[in-house]
Formats: sequence, C-alpha cells, structure tokens
Amino acid sequence: MADLAALLNDFAAECADLDRMVAALSAQEWAGPTPAPGWTIAHQIGHLMWTDEIATLSATDDDAFAQVVQDALPKALTFVDEAAQEAAAIPPAELLERWRRGRSELIEALLEVPTGTKLAWFGPPMSPASMVSARLMETWAHGQDVADALAITRTPTARLRNIAHIGIRTRNFAYLVHERPAPAEEFRIELTAPDGALWAWGPESARQRVAAPALDFCLLVTQRRHRDDLAVVAIGAEAQEWLEIAQAFAGPAGTGRAAGQFA
Repeated sequence: MADLAALLNDFAAECADLDRMVAALSAQEWAGPTPAPGWTIAHQIGHLMWTDEIATLSATDDDAFAQVVQDALPKALTFVDEAAQEAAAIPPAELLERWRRGRSELIEALLEVPTGTKLAWFGPPMSPASMVSARLMETWAHGQDVADALAITRTPTARLRNIAHIGIRTRNFAYLVHERPAPAEEFRIELTAPDGALWAWGPESARQRVAAPALDFCLLVTQRRHRDDLAVVAIGAEAQEWLEIAQAFAGPAGTGRAAGQFA
C-alpha cells in the first residue's frame, strides 16, 4: 500500500503540472495543434480524461468495463482516436473540469481496491500499482506533447523513474509489436537522475547496456523525441536494436517524432 500511495502521489503531481500548463489557455489555444498528427491540446487532455475514467470503471464496475472492451473490439485500431475526437469537442472549461474530477475519482478508486486484486484492462490484467504507473506515464508523455505545442520547457523530476521503469519493463513488448524475437538476456540500464544520482536496472555484468540522462531515455521510450536528438548510448547489437523500437505505451508500434523536429 505504501508503494501504491507513493505512485498515486506522483500521479497527482504529474497531473497538477500539466493542469497548470492548460488551465488558463483560451479556446483558440485548446484547439491548437500538438506534435501528434491530428491531435490538438483538447485531444490530448480529452484522451487522458477518457482513459482515467475507463480505468476508474475497471476498478469499480467489472460488468461496465467488460462492456467497454466488447464495444471496442470491432474498432480496435481506431477507438482510442475516436474517443479523443469525441472528448475534444467538449467545451474547454467543461473538459478541464471533467479531467480534474476523473483523475481524483481514479485515485480514490485505486485506494479502495483490495490488496492482491488484478484489474481488467485492454491487455493483461494489472495491479493497482501498475495501473497508476501506466496513467502516470501517459500523463507525462501527453503532457510533453502539450509542452511542445506551447513551447514550454519542463523541469525534470524524480517522477521520471516511474516512466523509465515502464520503458524498461516493456522491452519485450516492443519486440512483440514489431514481430521480432525478444533477446534472451537482461540488459543493464544506467540513467542519470535529474539530481545527478544513478538509477540502474539489470545485472552489472550484462553485455548489452544502455546509458543516458533519465529525461532523454524517457523521451525515447515514449517516442516523444527521435533517438538522433538524444544522448542515449547503447553498447551491444541487441541494445542498439531495442533503442530503435522501444515504446513504453500499449498498442501498435508508434511512428515517433522526426529527427530534428524540436531543434
């Protein structure tokens, strides 16, 4: 429960940071484009709102969530975009208030989930800690799109460790969506935290290694920057291959961002 509480606090803080970026925007600015093709700032917040609400449904109403999944099956490749499009049509003030309410309700719902319970999702079931970690990652990643659209440079925080952890845990998933066999051995990942500390995963003796500033690694695995624009170093052919396909998010392989797009 302590780990879940810490994750929920990080999620709330990440949401609050993004909230401060959009709270005072005009209707015209809400309709402005972001680096995600076809997505405005309203799409970005609408997507987060919708996903938080669906996650709350998973934690509180099994039958209702099962119906959402059933309805999504015939349009598996389009339902996320359709939901974002529908949400983007909501007046900005209402959309903002609904997002705020939805994320608060999700936090409350996850705190009430009995210990050991797995929550249904569109992929494998998840623990409440995994669910909120995924919500934190998405909030940070879509928040980056909003920051880029508004030419805002965000200050990296220790919350990046959560995003990096998901990026590392989803290594084999990235190979799966690219229809490639995953490496058999673990990699060593060493990231420099915003405060200069070392964050490390995997055996020290691993032959395949990745080193980077934590921010750069998180931008890579969420596909918010092209690898050529980041200080991410790979040692070993398999580590090199992984960095070309890494993605921390679910769904089909992403297209990422063009090199030099944010130079």
